Amino acid sequence: MKIFNRTLLIVPILLLLLGGCTKDLTKLNNDPKNPTNISYTALFTRAQFRLSFLLNNADYDYNPQNFFEQYWQETTYLNESQYDILYRGIPDLDWNVLYLDVLANLVRADSLAKLQITDAGTLASVHAQIDITEVQAFYYLVTTYGNVPYTDAFKISSTNFPRYDDAMTIYKDLLTRLTADIAALNGGGDGVGSADQVYGGDNTSWKKYANSMLLRMGILLADVDNATAQAAVEAAAPHVFQSNADNAYFSYTTSPPYVNPIYNFMTLGSRFEDFDACSTFINELDSLKDPRLPLYFTTQSDTQTTYSGLPPGVGGGYFGNSNPNPTLIAADFRGDFLDYPEVQFYLAEAAARGYNVGGSAATFYKNGVEASILQWGGAQADADAYYAQASVDYASAASGSTWQQKIGTQAWIALYNRAWDAWTETRRLGYPVLPAPNHAVSTFPYRFTYPVAETNVNSVNVSAAATAIGGDLRTTKLFFVKQ
Repeated sequence: MKIFNRTLLIVPILLLLLGGCTKDLTKLNNDPKNPTNISYTALFTRAQFRLSFLLNNADYDYNPQNFFEQYWQETTYLNESQYDILYRGIPDLDWNVLYLDVLANLVRADSLAKLQITDAGTLASVHAQIDITEVQAFYYLVTTYGNVPYTDAFKISSTNFPRYDDAMTIYKDLLTRLTADIAALNGGGDGVGSADQVYGGDNTSWKKYANSMLLRMGILLADVDNATAQAAVEAAAPHVFQSNADNAYFSYTTSPPYVNPIYNFMTLGSRFEDFDACSTFINELDSLKDPRLPLYFTTQSDTQTTYSGLPPGVGGGYFGNSNPNPTLIAADFRGDFLDYPEVQFYLAEAAARGYNVGGSAATFYKNGVEASILQWGGAQADADAYYAQASVDYASAASGSTWQQKIGTQAWIALYNRAWDAWTETRRLGYPVLPAPNHAVSTFPYRFTYPVAETNVNSVNVSAAATAIGGDLRTTKLFFVKQ
């Protein structure tokens, strides 16, 4: 009988098992849900997507400006339409989106791009496109809150309690950055490429976009620093959007999660019955026989022929009033960062102020009105008939009124579904004059209060910032508001 040496059998088996264990353990060190390597392009897309989410939303958790501007009215939950931004913690939510979802991803994307791109020309274009998006995010922070963390914003290794910089100082630095970014976009090329959901990274389009943003940012300072405003506006004016074909539209898909946030909230979230049209906006459109009325809203569900809305701050039934047009709620309906009609109204204002922008206030105003109608699907004949009315034509509209009222009113109408930007124009120009909502908790809001989390954790710096701007109140007027 043969006797087997068990030791000889066991040793190779153990060696085999140990070899297998070593290999498996190495794999376990890699977490597929938290990759150690990521492309800068993925972070850029995420940041751009989240910025569009914030600006093109109907969710009252993020966009109460829709109710401040009295485009829509809440049917049941009336907090935001009565100027209550604290009930749902909106200042914290929007702050977190801008800093954590947008800016933090952009800062990281910029760092990674320097490691992942070897061609100097490509890197310059990529950096410019990332930085333009950063400038845009900070633009919304300072025009919404006032003084905010800027110099210390992402110095996580050196401070847990960032200081708040002066908003005007930040703003002027943003203008400097934007001007440098424009110079870096030397035509051609595709920058961040397909990661960009607006222009596919095309430098030529981005240059128009950045100049149009410079125009917007310049005109914002016109009442408080005319020299800086005029220099920025006149530098940008020859290079801005030339038609609706240039509009900065964010492209959504028909499949979640990259869908229009209004669709996400109202369709997937089943919130259709939370909103009606607001009577303030409906009545203005109706009185002007505006062809955008059926493009913006449905007729009353009971009559099918007329339009009506709920008064501001007043609840009511969803049925029996006009509702948002289904076009806005489509899964792939565009997000809008900045567009040609808006640019034309800025140029109209610049001309009215005496800036050299290559045209008259009346011409630019007319361009803005007509382009908005065409942008929403109206016909040229509709635009012509609308503008022919004495109540709309620049020379006779609101007879005896100022250019602020004429331009402010038509810009408000054109900026429908762009409530963040409409809110800035209303605060800055003082028009339209909107009625006080029923049971409003304050007068018209001029800013968001600082986040509760910041107040609790970074209290010393928040307190200093609040004192510097005149108080942490929703009614405190920010650096760009003179009226």
